[in-house]
Amino acid sequence: MNPLKPAQEVLDAVVFPFKALGILALCATINWMTAPGHWWVQWVALGLGIATVVKIARALKVLFIAGALTALAVAAWHWWKRRGARLA
Repeated sequence: MNPLKPAQEVLDAVVFPFKALGILALCATINWMTAPGHWWVQWVALGLGIATVVKIARALKVLFIAGALTALAVAAWHWWKRRGARLA
């Protein structure tokens, strides 16, 4: 298992929309130059849009889990600071 995978998920969610725009611009240019009457580039845009939504959803899941674990750690630390220190 790659320990940097969660960070890679978040990085992909930030970088991928820019890559998708570049790919879409290239495909739109090719479509405009080769078949201006038939706009097949709309299907490329749909696929890239779905891929972008999936990437962002994965990153939000990672950030939500990281936030929940951080909140749990802070709560445990506060609990230990108040009550746990007396037990030790």
